[in-house]
Amino acid sequence: MLAKVATATVLGIDGFPVEVEVDLSRGLPSFDLVGLGDTAVKEAKERVRAAIKNSGFEFPAHRIVINLAPAALKKEGGGFDLPIALGILCAQGLLDQQVLNRGMASGELALDGTIRTVRGVLSMALAAAKQGKEYMLIPSGNYAEACVVKGIKIIPVQDLKEAVTFLQTGREPENPPPVEEIAAAVYSEDYADVRGQEAAKRALEIAAAGGHNILLVGPPGSGKTMLARRLPSILPELNWEEALELTKIYSIAGLLPAGTSLLKDRPFRSPHHTTTRVGLIGGGTYPRPGEVTLAHHGVLFLDEFPEFHREVLVVLRQPLEDGMVTLSRAALTVVYPSRFMLIAAMNPCLCGYYRDPVQPCRCTPLEIKRYTSRISGPLLDRIDLMVEVPRLKYEEMATAGQGESSTVIRQRVVCARRIQEERYQGRGIYCNAHMRPKESKYYCALDPAGKRLMARAVQSFRLSARGYERLLRVARTIADLEGKAKIAPSHLAEALQYRGLESDFYRQWR
Repeated sequence: MLAKVATATVLGIDGFPVEVEVDLSRGLPSFDLVGLGDTAVKEAKERVRAAIKNSGFEFPAHRIVINLAPAALKKEGGGFDLPIALGILCAQGLLDQQVLNRGMASGELALDGTIRTVRGVLSMALAAAKQGKEYMLIPSGNYAEACVVKGIKIIPVQDLKEAVTFLQTGREPENPPPVEEIAAAVYSEDYADVRGQEAAKRALEIAAAGGHNILLVGPPGSGKTMLARRLPSILPELNWEEALELTKIYSIAGLLPAGTSLLKDRPFRSPHHTTTRVGLIGGGTYPRPGEVTLAHHGVLFLDEFPEFHREVLVVLRQPLEDGMVTLSRAALTVVYPSRFMLIAAMNPCLCGYYRDPVQPCRCTPLEIKRYTSRISGPLLDRIDLMVEVPRLKYEEMATAGQGESSTVIRQRVVCARRIQEERYQGRGIYCNAHMRPKESKYYCALDPAGKRLMARAVQSFRLSARGYERLLRVARTIADLEGKAKIAPSHLAEALQYRGLESDFYRQWR
């Protein structure tokens, strides 16, 4: 007898439907599983056999063939256990095929029949709703993330018996798992704690308001890391589309907190400089998201920027430019979103004291050139703001007063982001840094005075076409912070000063 059960697998961050075909036929007892599954899928045979027996059902003494269609699509993980078990029970006549056709199932079986959580259930539930399914059977531990999907009934089950009972009687499990709403984060770190460094704080406010990349350069102990780690405290909350996309990523990566639904706070990822290319960009035999994807709609902080391996920094170019990572393998190609803000911090030289007014630099010009050359020109060209963070003076360190709080700064950032959301509504753009050349030409138009200033800037700063576009976007953000509809020469002049470090510091050694 033949039975079919619908399930799904994850490719990239999206769910793709998979049909589990179960055939029971006369012959010597055997259990064959085909359909391009990984080791975890192939081992499902033993888990399913034990789970069916220990749940009080009879395992058929027949020739069993399981096919996971489409056969050309790679499958991974233990989520196929539950649909395989339901298919075997349906082929024995214990379940109605018509009832199974109306839904989808996913879950990993323990040997005693309980159902363990699996990764990517949110993406699978979205795929089930898109397929027009009425219900989806999922592990009870995945209920919180899946219940946000509209248009489909989510049935959380704790074991195989509960799943069979629902399919036979239509009775849903009582007392579904509680869903904890994640409250907005209360940040213990605040910009009010930062003494001095007003220019750097202003640059970080602009970066947060427009989603721009920023480089902080200064001697050891000047506050670069302290400034960067407080950036999440001034970023706006995620909107619905951003939260859904980020939650899918963390569900697939297995990093979604248990019992929680949509993520509300923007991620802040800070990998160590010894991280590998795969750790940063993602990949592997069965690709997994890397740090650039886990920082999607949030912040990727790279401290000690030049200490990262050069081949690791090179792979940042595509996600910084395109907002996505394309990983091509022999059997498949996956695309991960990676629209993040890059914050990089570095010392100006190997010893850290080049151009410091107090501590003399011990590096030779050749050593400084080698150190700064670890960051390639094309990568530097993708950074919008470059800020020098100088050594604090005694008066600044000893002052008892507090600076402007993150709450006040965040209000200005949120107002600027709201202006941008209204401006780009329906275009798939959330902030100025995401503008394409077409939008830049329309929304970043300059008056005659601005055009004359920009003409001199292109010649003086040797701006590339990319640098020119990014400069206009920063000026657009500064205008939004002031609530201005048009870019004024003063906005452009402030944006230009954040490119001065590149011209004055880096290019004199290159």
